[in-house]
Amino acid sequence: MAQPATGPAEAPKPLTATAVHPCDEKLPAARLVPAALQHIAAMYAGVVTPPLIIGQAVGLDAAGMTRLIAASLLIAGLATIVQTVGIGTFAGNRLPFVNAASSAGIAPMLAIAETSAPGHQLPAIYGAVLVAGAFCLTVGPFFGRLLRFFPPLVTGVVITLIGVTLMPVPVAWAQGGDATAADFGAMKYLALAAFTLVVILLVQRFGRGFLKQVALLVGMFVGTLAAIPFGLADFSALKSAPLAALPTPFAFGAPEFHPAAILSLCIVMLVLMTESSAGMLALGEICERRTDGRTITRGLRTDGIATLLGPVFGGFPTSAFAQNVGVVSLTRVRSRYVVAAAGGALLVLGAFPVLGAVVSLVPMPVLGGAGIVLFGSIAVSGIRTLSEAGLDDSSNIILVSVALGAGIIPLAAPAFYAGFPAWAQTVLGSGISAGALVAVVLNLFFHHLGTHSRTAVALKSS
Repeated sequence: MAQPATGPAEAPKPLTATAVHPCDEKLPAARLVPAALQHIAAMYAGVVTPPLIIGQAVGLDAAGMTRLIAASLLIAGLATIVQTVGIGTFAGNRLPFVNAASSAGIAPMLAIAETSAPGHQLPAIYGAVLVAGAFCLTVGPFFGRLLRFFPPLVTGVVITLIGVTLMPVPVAWAQGGDATAADFGAMKYLALAAFTLVVILLVQRFGRGFLKQVALLVGMFVGTLAAIPFGLADFSALKSAPLAALPTPFAFGAPEFHPAAILSLCIVMLVLMTESSAGMLALGEICERRTDGRTITRGLRTDGIATLLGPVFGGFPTSAFAQNVGVVSLTRVRSRYVVAAAGGALLVLGAFPVLGAVVSLVPMPVLGGAGIVLFGSIAVSGIRTLSEAGLDDSSNIILVSVALGAGIIPLAAPAFYAGFPAWAQTVLGSGISAGALVAVVLNLFFHHLGTHSRTAVALKSS
């Protein structure tokens, strides 16, 4: 029987019948509710971003936008609950893992909207999303079998890239969130983001016990209060949001199936599956729970179910939310029931938009200040994994260097792949998927192909 992990200064403790893994711990309400609120606050802006952008692009009115956002919240809540609680041995990775509509599919969906006739834009998008969901369910089990090609050397690169490539998101939030606004990057926004960051650091430094664990929530709450006297908190959403808005099946029309649209979103789904698998591996490291092939298969099935169900109510391709991996890494609250509670809250927010508007009161600069800590902590988790992967070997150093470089190219030069075919732009344009692809290929090259005997370092990394 395996023994529980112990700190360096602790004596080994026998595993008793009452021992509970941190992922399976059921916290009291006084700790569970604030921890769940942190997850919701961290992800809310990201959840509503795809419906906001797509809805505006296809010309939806305020009522249509409300339905679209409500559907996105409902699907996110349902997928998160299934992921954390599980459906037998079929779906759910049973990790503190958040699923929601991914921003990675926005660009291809906008392209579909531009090439579709007015009134047929959303049906064309939803037809492609339906097929992409079925594609994920079909291909998902094979991803689990590829786990042996993701040793710590590869997962460390991917986890680091998740944090690094997401950093432009909180930076944009800190500048106001709307890059087209005349005052984007104004000092008032930067000051509010910096103030929020300072509050989080102070709570982290001087707080004790549970207060230290909810430093992000405290920082966002104090930052929002500080924004009110300066007119940086927008309360208009409270006035315009309806009390209840349950989604209607196929409210935007029956799905339409176009081969080009389907192909583009299936490619996006491959990218999302790679990112979701990387997120599960990262969370497994953080939670000290082994993430095997079956776990990844169940997690990807949840992505496929949510993506397949999404178009029925108005949702989009669903995948992992890396910012919530950062919340787990930073707070060390690893209970999956905390995230399940957050999923339940998302269901309520989707059914009652007026409640969702309360969460949206948090100004973008406040989210930016908190996001720098969140995404930075993900990168630190990746660096920690790499430090244990045998970087004293020159081949491993080259592997990590080239993979990180490939992953940072889309960040440093967004137009670098502009001359490539559309499918290649989709794969290589995501730093996470590009870095993961290069890391896997180089790991095969250095440690598998034509290698009959390995050194201790090579064995450790592969």
